[in-house]
Amino acid sequence: MVDNLTQAGAAEGPLDRLKALLPARLRGAPVVPVVRLSGVIGAVTPLRPGLTLAGVAKMLERAFAMRNAKAVALVINSPGGSPVQSRQIYLRIRQLAAEKKLPVLVFVEDVAASGGYMIACAGDEIFCDPSSILGSIGVVSGSFGLQDLINKIGIERRLYTAGEHKAMLDPFLPENPDAVARLKKIQREIHALFISLVKESRNGRLKSADDVLFTGEYWAGDTAVTLGLADGIGDLRAVLRARFGDKVAMPVVAPAAGLLSGLLGRRSPGAGSLAFGWAGFAEELISAAETRAIWARFGF
Repeated sequence: MVDNLTQAGAAEGPLDRLKALLPARLRGAPVVPVVRLSGVIGAVTPLRPGLTLAGVAKMLERAFAMRNAKAVALVINSPGGSPVQSRQIYLRIRQLAAEKKLPVLVFVEDVAASGGYMIACAGDEIFCDPSSILGSIGVVSGSFGLQDLINKIGIERRLYTAGEHKAMLDPFLPENPDAVARLKKIQREIHALFISLVKESRNGRLKSADDVLFTGEYWAGDTAVTLGLADGIGDLRAVLRARFGDKVAMPVVAPAAGLLSGLLGRRSPGAGSLAFGWAGFAEELISAAETRAIWARFGF
């Protein structure tokens, strides 16, 4: 036994033993960097940052630049949000994939809906859990009508504008049918862009008619695969090990962390101080309620 171990160690050599101590990406093992994209997209307040291109760009660049990378994996858990930020994140992923010539594998956790599904379409392949929620390919806007409330509590609304439509859809004014018609026109334009992006990204893999897929409806994982919105059922570890072997390394590329980034990078000046005040507190409450409402649309 001792002789066998000695012979094995001699055959292996000191350089081989040293190599075994190195991280997988430095010893030639296949590497698939993992980037997590979670939360409401574009919903940013001083204490509640959402997903934006500015917030995720560095993580994406580090992932695509990683040595020995065979692909990049994106783990998505988002109910949607800003269509602009969703599309910009989608475009940056596709640009980096083309520059580095790396495939992108997307793994949906609880939900990839609306803008979350738009980002998922940046993947060459989309995998999900049977209980994941995918879809909601549509556009939604929401507000409140508060004009009766302020009258009841004796508040007088004073609003001064230059421009006929500058106060369009003001929640303290009665709803104007012309303003609603203008909003719906903009929504249809954004919806058309969303539909075009999905069709181009899924590249002939969609398996149902437009009047089924693009109504804003959403589906659980198995049905999403049947409709062609996803490519298969599978989790990150199982899929990557089956694709790249048991030795594949899956380093998670995390956002910058630390005291300074927490104090300076993720909070606006004055956040968390007395100067933040009641206005900031009220903003946080409203943001939390809006975020909760977005998640609640999908049962979360």
